[in-house]
Amino acid sequence: MTERIRVLLVPGRGKPFPEHWSVRWEAENPEFHWAPEPPGPPYLPDERVADLDAALRASDEPAVLVAHSAGCLTVAFWAQEHSGPVRAALMVTPPFLERPDVTWTPLPFRTVVAASRDDPHSTFEQAADTARQWGAEVFDAGAVGHLDSKTGFGPWPAGERLVKALIAGAPVTG
Repeated sequence: MTERIRVLLVPGRGKPFPEHWSVRWEAENPEFHWAPEPPGPPYLPDERVADLDAALRASDEPAVLVAHSAGCLTVAFWAQEHSGPVRAALMVTPPFLERPDVTWTPLPFRTVVAASRDDPHSTFEQAADTARQWGAEVFDAGAVGHLDSKTGFGPWPAGERLVKALIAGAPVTG
């Protein structure tokens, strides 16, 4: 019998457009669920962390988290204060956080950061440094902007392969 893995999509600060890869994944995969449902702005970190914690505690089944943009910060803040059945996380284009009062620590689960070469919210080097602080692997997504609808994503086959690898516990390849 195969272990069931939940995939929880952790949204950024805005409500993604219908063609966004995360919206498509949720619609096409019954095991993918929002945690929390994308509310749109404003981004209230404490509320998002509490919502993510509630979604994780709703089941003992292991989860793979797929976070985009500010959702990556939600996952990192959650992991600093909570624990739960998280097997792995895919952190997609995390924004650079310019707050000297925030110090990241390694995340207690396997983490892959998909970093863009031309993200307007973080340089590749900043994303790689954040990944290092989180103890994460870096996946070079190329010049893909912020990996959102504005930059043409839509479908994101490389991301689908990353999620499948994390679910299977397999190595991540380009």
